[in-house]
Amino acid sequence: MNLVGSEKLQKMTASIFQEIADRKMEAIKNGKDVIDLSVGSPDFAPPSFVVDALVESAKDTSKYGYTLKGIGEFNEAVGYFYKQRYHVDLDPANEVLQLMGSQDGLAHLATAIINPGDYVLVPDPGYPIYEASVNIAGGIIYPMPLLAENKFLPNLHDIPKDVLQKTKMMIISYPGNPVTALADKVFFEKVVEFARTHNILVVHDFAYSELIFDEHPQISFMSIVGAKEVGIEFNSLSKSFNMAGCRIGYVVGNPQAIQLLATFKSNIDYGVFYPIQKAAVKALTSDFAYLREQVKEYELRRDALISGLEKSGWKVKKSPATMFVWAKIPSGWTSRQFAFELIDRAGVAVIPGDAFGALGEGYVRIAMVQPPERLTEAAERIEQFLAEVVEK
Repeated sequence: MNLVGSEKLQKMTASIFQEIADRKMEAIKNGKDVIDLSVGSPDFAPPSFVVDALVESAKDTSKYGYTLKGIGEFNEAVGYFYKQRYHVDLDPANEVLQLMGSQDGLAHLATAIINPGDYVLVPDPGYPIYEASVNIAGGIIYPMPLLAENKFLPNLHDIPKDVLQKTKMMIISYPGNPVTALADKVFFEKVVEFARTHNILVVHDFAYSELIFDEHPQISFMSIVGAKEVGIEFNSLSKSFNMAGCRIGYVVGNPQAIQLLATFKSNIDYGVFYPIQKAAVKALTSDFAYLREQVKEYELRRDALISGLEKSGWKVKKSPATMFVWAKIPSGWTSRQFAFELIDRAGVAVIPGDAFGALGEGYVRIAMVQPPERLTEAAERIEQFLAEVVEK
C-alpha cells in the first residue's frame, strides 16, 4: 500500500520539530551531551498541593468514567482565577469551556467556525497550530507580519479591504510564542474596535499569562471593554502550573463562540479525567504565591542565558515574558543551518525561526527549560561555536 498524506496534512509545518528531535537523538547516540532548549515543556514540577489533590482524587475509583465536560467546580475555579489575577468577571456557565489543553481548543476552533474560503488573519511568526487549524478547516490564511520595528504588533491598517470583507477570524497572542512581545491596553482597544467594524471574531492565545517578567502588567484581552462582544481567550495550566502532561486548559469570553466550539467538541471527546480536573481546581484557587516565585526563577534563567550570550558577542534582547528567547541569529546563516550546526557541533538544541512562519527566518527560538547553570553552559558552548565559525 502506498499512502500519501492529504493536501491539508502536507501544508502543516510541524516536521521541523521532529527533525530537530531526530538530530538531537543522533548527536546523543554519537556520544554528545545535548542541552535541549528546543521544546517548550516546563521542567519545573507542579506545586505539591496540586499533586496531592490529584493523588487523593485518584483514589476514588468511582471517578474513572467519562466526565464528558468540565465539572461545575472547574468552571467556577476559572472564574475565580480570572477575577483574582486579571480583574475579569466571567459567567462560569456560559463564558467558560474546559479543554484538553489550550492547543486542543485552538486546533478545533477553526473547524467549528470557518467555512472553506473564509479568511483568517494569522500572525507571522506564530505558533504553528494557528495556521494548521485554518488549513484543516479549509480556510484561507492571511499572514499579519510581526516586525521588530513595530514592536511585533500587527499593523491592522495594512490589511486590504477586500480581504477584510471575507475575514471571519483573527488570531493574536500576547505574550506570544515564538515572539515574546507584550501588548498594551491601547493596542487591545484598537483590536476591539477593528473587530467590531469588520465583524471579525478575535481569538487571543494567553497561555503565557503567568510568565510575565520585570513587573510588566498582566493584561487579559477579556479585561478590555467590549472584548467579550468580539472575542474569546484561550488559557492553560500547562505553563502556569507545570501541568503540561495533564492536558487541561480552557477558553473564556464570547458565549456564542464558546457554544459553537463546545458543540464541536461534544462530537469528538469525552472530557478530562476527573482527578486532573480536581487538581486543576486546586491550582486555580490557590494563594498564587507559587506563581510569583516561579516568575522569579524564569527571570534568573533569562538573565543567565542573555548575559552568557552577550559574552559570546551575540547580543539578544531580553524577553519580557514566556519561557522563550526569540533571538536574531548572526548574519551569514539561515535559521535551519544555524540550528542544525548548533546541535551537531555545540550540543545545543534550539528551534529555527522559520518553523513559525516565513518572517521567522533569521531567528531561532530558545526555550528556557533548563536550570540557570545549564543555560550558562549552553551559552559557553555557543560562544565556542561562534568563535570557531569566525576563525574559519
